[in-house]
Amino acid sequence: MVNNDILKKLRFILDYGDDKMMDVFSLGGLSVGRPLLSNWLKKDEDPQFVKMVDVELAHFLNGLIVVHRGKKEGEEPVAEERLNNNLILRKLRIAFNYKDEDMLDVLRAADFNLSKHELSAFFRNPSAPQYRPCKDQVMRNFLMGMQLKKS
Repeated sequence: MVNNDILKKLRFILDYGDDKMMDVFSLGGLSVGRPLLSNWLKKDEDPQFVKMVDVELAHFLNGLIVVHRGKKEGEEPVAEERLNNNLILRKLRIAFNYKDEDMLDVLRAADFNLSKHELSAFFRNPSAPQYRPCKDQVMRNFLMGMQLKKS
């Protein structure tokens, strides 16, 4: 999925305004001004649209973890330079303190059925034989399920 789309969906699901979004980025270690945030949230066709890079979304997701779980003692979390759906799903799991069954409930809310084994494969080490990449379809349905469960 496109990072901008993930950011837009999370903003809608969480009902965050610009100030709250900027605060979350700040908690994740990135200072973001209103103009840049606005350009990330624009439609792709808009001439002022700015494509969000992985490290910027990683800062936002790290900030979400701080908002929902609190600041961890010790070192600040480092924002990953490269993100994939598996890492995004892991960060959402941590931020919202989802257990396996919670995540499966979210997916079922979007009429997307996944077994516990299929879900756990997304969180394995990429070198493990049972590891599976999380496809865009799973990520889209997970975000849709989050939205449906919030309403």
